[in-house]
Amino acid sequence: MLPGKLATLCSLLASAMLSLPATAQTFQKPAPGNDKPASAMLATDPWEIGAFFQGGVGIGSDRSDFRFTSAGVRVGKVITDQHLRGPLRGQFEYAGELMPYWQAFTPAPHTQVITTTNNGTTEYTYAPVGGGTYSGLSITPIILRWNLQTTARFAPWIQGAGGLIWTNHKFPPDFMVQHGQPGGTSVFNFTPQFGVGFHYFIKDRRSIDFAANAIHISSASLGDHNPGVNASVQFQIGYTWWK
Repeated sequence: MLPGKLATLCSLLASAMLSLPATAQTFQKPAPGNDKPASAMLATDPWEIGAFFQGGVGIGSDRSDFRFTSAGVRVGKVITDQHLRGPLRGQFEYAGELMPYWQAFTPAPHTQVITTTNNGTTEYTYAPVGGGTYSGLSITPIILRWNLQTTARFAPWIQGAGGLIWTNHKFPPDFMVQHGQPGGTSVFNFTPQFGVGFHYFIKDRRSIDFAANAIHISSASLGDHNPGVNASVQFQIGYTWWK
């Protein structure tokens, strides 16, 4: 009986030893995650798909009481590897934005004293001035972005862009007048702009985004006059999925 028991014991010991590598592997500490998600993601020339909210104010004595809000989605593609040297080293990205929600809040409709000079004679007249809330949508099909060098989680960038706004009433309000008559504007306005911002990667393929944009709003004389909004500053916060 002893040889039989010994053979059985040896067989059990051999089975246990063969199972040790699998058991050890089961209890190994998980591999650490990527500690530089920003640089790792941009190195793959990725797509970005994001949603954002934007708000800001007009600048200048005649536009400082304008307020803007908008929300939409953005799609972009990093299309080059890194180029240039020093602080400008980075990658080029092409992107576009669609804002189905766009609103401008301006002073309520009112009358305004208009000063005109004809043949050396100054005249003062009251003219109606439009105003109130303007709703519409905006598309920015051209965003030329330069993604600067990243840190572990920050990916800063600068950009130039151009877009178009449609509003449900002619925008901006008829503040420009000629010979005492309100000036005509347009329901279509163009939005050349410049911006800076950064992505902060909260995980490998997810980032929170912050931006500041200087936006000019102009009808390019599609209306009788082109008062426009010479400058506005608008701040953006968003969330991006990277592919």
